[in-house]
Amino acid sequence: MYTNTKIVSQSLKIYLRLFLLLTCFCAVFNTAYAQYILPENYNSLKKDTVKQEGEGQEVNGTVFINISPGVNNGIFKNDGSVEYAVKVTNNYKVNQEGKLSCYVTTYEGEKIFEDFVKINLAKKSNNKYHFKIPCKQFGFYKISFRFNLTFYDDTIKRVFGLNPQKIDAPLNKPADFDEFWKKTRDTLETIAPRYKIIEERALSINNKKVYLIEMHSWGNAVVRGWLTIPNNRPGKLPVKYRLPGYVVKMEPTIDDDDFAVFNFNVRGSGNSADAIDTHGEYNLYHIENRDKYVYRAVYMDCIRGLDFLSSHGNMGLDTGKILVDGSSQGGGLAIALAAMDKRIKAVTAQVPLYADFRKAYEITSLNPKSQTPVGMLVNYVKNHPGFTKEKLFKVWDYYDPMSFAPQVKCPVIMAIGLLDEFCPPQCSFALYNKLKNKRNEIWCSPDKTHEVDELYYTYQFLWFQDILRLP
Repeated sequence: MYTNTKIVSQSLKIYLRLFLLLTCFCAVFNTAYAQYILPENYNSLKKDTVKQEGEGQEVNGTVFINISPGVNNGIFKNDGSVEYAVKVTNNYKVNQEGKLSCYVTTYEGEKIFEDFVKINLAKKSNNKYHFKIPCKQFGFYKISFRFNLTFYDDTIKRVFGLNPQKIDAPLNKPADFDEFWKKTRDTLETIAPRYKIIEERALSINNKKVYLIEMHSWGNAVVRGWLTIPNNRPGKLPVKYRLPGYVVKMEPTIDDDDFAVFNFNVRGSGNSADAIDTHGEYNLYHIENRDKYVYRAVYMDCIRGLDFLSSHGNMGLDTGKILVDGSSQGGGLAIALAAMDKRIKAVTAQVPLYADFRKAYEITSLNPKSQTPVGMLVNYVKNHPGFTKEKLFKVWDYYDPMSFAPQVKCPVIMAIGLLDEFCPPQCSFALYNKLKNKRNEIWCSPDKTHEVDELYYTYQFLWFQDILRLP
């Protein structure tokens, strides 16, 4: 985990250390060894590898590979500290010979470093190999480890960061940005919300009540969400307002005893799917028109959902302790909402989609096969010659979470996966660095793609307790 500034009580620090150590011990004790030595997202064990050795003789076995950065989260703080250790275990019944190559590039493909070591592993043995990479420029780098052995070939990919807190991306906030969003909110306020609350008894389990919430939002469209409130609560509960990922269906949360949880489906998602018909091209809907673009309505849906929470303290909600939580698209929505509305007291944003949109577009365009939401926008520009990327940027500068970031005053915890192609880590850090609250923190999972490791959610809960002063 990389942190900007921490303000956490000493007792909480001690408790966290003990809890995390216990969690790690239990995880290692109860999980198969192979799950920890190879990341889930890029490689799997090479089982039953078969080659001929001599006439009619088959050679079978496995190779275990453990890639360890010099710092656990893959974020290095100075140019002399970028080191990797590679442990190779040969479970074949024969020797393995060959070489291990290390190759480092920028995201744009510029070669930074290349080296190799020779490998000579006896059967049923292991060895550790070390690489020190002389990077100077802050930012993020791709690193590949290529194995060419007698009976085993593989390439394992990683990403590491060097002093990413120095990333200072240009802020392409339009001159009339604030005016545009003020007029948008003023228009929303002319629409009567007409809230509808329906208790769903069939869904009310685990000693909780589940409510279907309906309301009218931008364009008078009806949007919906699920509010879950524990039956046993000490007075009023803080509220966790959860926003959806890209066309993700939000369902009721029934396993949270510490918060009232409002899982909200913006138009086009879940039980709000009927609020808009984007013809299967969600983030392309009216992309050439700033005023009609789908995310203008979506951002206002998020405001309207917050309006509901703030006006229903009588349901046992502590309206002074509303935090917003989102992953992927929801992470970007959470940042935008907190910037536009100070009723939000804390933000948790995981793998925030569209962060530093211009840079994300540049990185994504290097992969012509990208099927990510940003990739869809890249391909749209490619297939519509009259709509250039400059025209796209003129629209998206109004919706980029980074344009909102300087206006976020409440604490934010962000979590990212360094192997994420949906939300490149350089873009996430560019967004994070525009957030100025001294209690902000960022968590990095070096072996994850568009997700973060489970241990983060333990830390996230403790962060909630400290920020919101929960019992």
